[in-house]
Amino acid sequence: MTDAAPRLAAVAETLLGTPLPVRVRAWDGSEAGPPGTPILVVHNRRALRRMLWKPGEMGLARAWVAGELTVEGDLFELLDRVGGLLWARVPATPAPAPGTPALVPTVPTVPAAPAPVPTVPATPLRVNGSPPVLPASVLPAPALAPPALPATAPVPQGPAPRRPRLPGRLSRAADTAALLRDPRARAAVRELAALARPWPAPAAPPEEARRRGGPRHTRGGDRQAISHHYDVGNDFYERVLGPSMVYSCAYWSPGGTLEEAQHDKLDLVCRKLALGPGDRLLDVGCGWGSMALHAAREYGVRVTGVTLSREQAAYARKRVADGGLADLVEIRIQDYRDVADGPYDAVSSIGMAEHVGADRYRDYARTLYALLRPGGRLLNHQIARRPEPDEEAYRINDFIDAYVFPDGELSPLGTTVGELERAGFEVRDVEALREHYALTLRAWVARLEAGWDEAVRLTSPGRARVWQLYMAASALAFEHGRLGVNQVLAVKSAARGDAGVPLRPRTWGPGPEESPGA
Repeated sequence: MTDAAPRLAAVAETLLGTPLPVRVRAWDGSEAGPPGTPILVVHNRRALRRMLWKPGEMGLARAWVAGELTVEGDLFELLDRVGGLLWARVPATPAPAPGTPALVPTVPTVPAAPAPVPTVPATPLRVNGSPPVLPASVLPAPALAPPALPATAPVPQGPAPRRPRLPGRLSRAADTAALLRDPRARAAVRELAALARPWPAPAAPPEEARRRGGPRHTRGGDRQAISHHYDVGNDFYERVLGPSMVYSCAYWSPGGTLEEAQHDKLDLVCRKLALGPGDRLLDVGCGWGSMALHAAREYGVRVTGVTLSREQAAYARKRVADGGLADLVEIRIQDYRDVADGPYDAVSSIGMAEHVGADRYRDYARTLYALLRPGGRLLNHQIARRPEPDEEAYRINDFIDAYVFPDGELSPLGTTVGELERAGFEVRDVEALREHYALTLRAWVARLEAGWDEAVRLTSPGRARVWQLYMAASALAFEHGRLGVNQVLAVKSAARGDAGVPLRPRTWGPGPEESPGA
């Protein structure tokens, strides 16, 4: 019998309360859902078992990483169509009893219809004014006791009824309570369990980071987290990032290439820091040395770059030697908290602060402040999330924490600026680069997919799928404004308040007399 896809579609529409926005193909060859849309391919029942044992985002992520779920068609379009269904918040799941799958799906708040796929301009426009991180995770609802499972469990027709929305936690609690009372939702769960048989819980893919006990963001814990993300092979990162080896958002101009945009971003940082010959620059989280090389080569700066990744350090040191810059650039394997040879004229922190953690951020800001001379500048380039109505409810995204950036945390821009000010900095400029990061991520995905076989050979099929999903979903998050990225320029003001910053540090565009045709 080839009816798995129609049954899956009926289950999904019942539980989600809305028609499926994409087509589904099941392991038996059957298909269901709107034609002409990307196809979500469910290769075997094990993918469903993952969703039952680990409801929500993590079950889906494990099935994707394991290759049990794939996409035919445009991955960006599929993620954009299903994003409203998968990335809404609902209550967290208590751990089920040993040997018992948690048989309750998520209850997201969904839009009436899928949002249109945004068009990314072929020639990006520069704006004045973002691995990588996904939108809010799906947090499954509390587990039910396992129902008696018939061989087949017919699903009542029609979606579960929509419920009035209430604010914040009241809404999520009301959704959960209504689900537990809804016979159609309970029948849909039984049908999903029948499709998923047999029952053993699949092991997590080997690419998943194993959770450590104890506090986050200790020196040892940070070394492990950095190693998980960065020590996967420099050749793999060359495949994804390109020759620049810059792993942060580029700064695009019309018709520009990725390499040109990354060069322009590094130069923008140097100009904001007002670097000049002989200045001392501390590059925190120096990666593969691109910022250090650019500052030394183009501005004559003496640079100290620090990283916790041994693979990054080895790669950066070779680039320094090959470029004849060993007299200007030193690359250290060192925690920024252990740097003790200040003062520096400037500090650059590009895409590193996301690893610091909210509880440690004030110490991070104070450490960098202490390492600067009076009048010295900090350029903090950092991804930001939108504020939560209840900030105490924020939790780290499960997929990102397990597969991409273990222990990574995002904060709203206002929180970051406040912590820098509390440390003593005077914030002089904030430039938002959200659209630039969306374009950068799409360029990285294109490079990964163009060299897919090589990327798989250099790491593993699962690791390549992690990066493909992470970067594509992140691009959409930046495009839709769920994530941002900002360059914050802050100064350790000298005596009597002298910040050494020009009265008009930025030009916002031509005036009326400079407009075309004027």
